[in-house]
Amino acid sequence: MKKYVLSFVAFLMIAFPSLSYADAVVGDMIITLGENLTEQQKQTILNEMNATKEDQVITVSNEEEHKYLGDYIPKATIGTKAISSTSIVIEEAGSGLEVKTKNINWVTDEMYLNALMTAGVKDASIYVTAPFEVSGTAALTGLIKAYEISSEEAIPEDVKQVANEELVTTAKLGDEVGAENASALMAKIKDEIAKNGVPETDAELRTLIENAANELGITLSEADINSLIELFNKMKDLNIDWNQVGQQLDQAKDKISNFLNSEEGQTFLKQLEDFFVALWNAIISIFTNDEQTT
Repeated sequence: MKKYVLSFVAFLMIAFPSLSYADAVVGDMIITLGENLTEQQKQTILNEMNATKEDQVITVSNEEEHKYLGDYIPKATIGTKAISSTSIVIEEAGSGLEVKTKNINWVTDEMYLNALMTAGVKDASIYVTAPFEVSGTAALTGLIKAYEISSEEAIPEDVKQVANEELVTTAKLGDEVGAENASALMAKIKDEIAKNGVPETDAELRTLIENAANELGITLSEADINSLIELFNKMKDLNIDWNQVGQQLDQAKDKISNFLNSEEGQTFLKQLEDFFVALWNAIISIFTNDEQTT
C-alpha cells in the first residue's frame, strides 16, 4: 500500500503562478492535487473540499515527491504515482493551525501540526486526503508550498527539508511507541525549547529528550534517542522562530481545551464514555454466558 502513498511532495518554485500577499485574504483556499489521480477522483476530491472556481489548484508530480523525500524514504516506498491531495485555508491571525485528514494511515494530524510548525506555517486550516488509504508522508511539502503561495512568505529550502525529515522520523518513531506518543514527545521537546532555548550540546539535548520521554511514560531505544538528537541538531542550525513554534503549540492546546469544554466536546466525551461502558458490559456478558454454559 505504501508504494502509492507518498503522493504529494515537492513543488518546484518555478512551477507556481505568483500570488501577491494583498490577494491572499482570510478564507482563501489553495488546493494541491496529485497528477496521477483520474479525472473522476480529482472531481470527487474537489467536491469533498467544497472547492469553488475561485480556488487556486496546483498539480503535483511524482518527480517532485522524490526530490524532497528521496533522502529519508526508499524510492520503492515513494512509488511512481502522485495521489494524495491537500487544501490550505487562510485563517485569522492568531487563530493557530488545525489539521484534518481522510484516508491517511501512517501520518497523524498531530504529526502534520508539528512539522508545519517547524516550517513556520501558521494560522491555517489544513486538509489532507486521498481516494484510498495512503501513508500521507508526501503531503507535507505540498502544504508548505501552498502556504508560501497564499502568504508570499518564502520558507528556506533547508527548513523544508528538515520539516520533511521530522515528519518521517516521527512517523517511524510512532511505529515503535505509538503515533500519539511520538507526536506528544515531539511537541513536548519543542515546547521545552520554546520556553528555555535550544540546548547547546548533545548532552543537554539528550537530557531534554530523555526527561520529556520519562514525563510522558515513553521508553526510547538508544537508536531513537540518537535519531532525535540528529534531527534537533539540524533544527538548531536553522533560523527557526521558536517563539512562534511555542505560540502555535499554545494555540493548538487552547483549541483542544475549548472543544472539550464546548457542548459539542462534552457530547463527544459522553459518547466515548457510553461506548466504553457498552464495551465493558459486552465483555462481562461474554464471560457470564461462558460460565453459565460450562
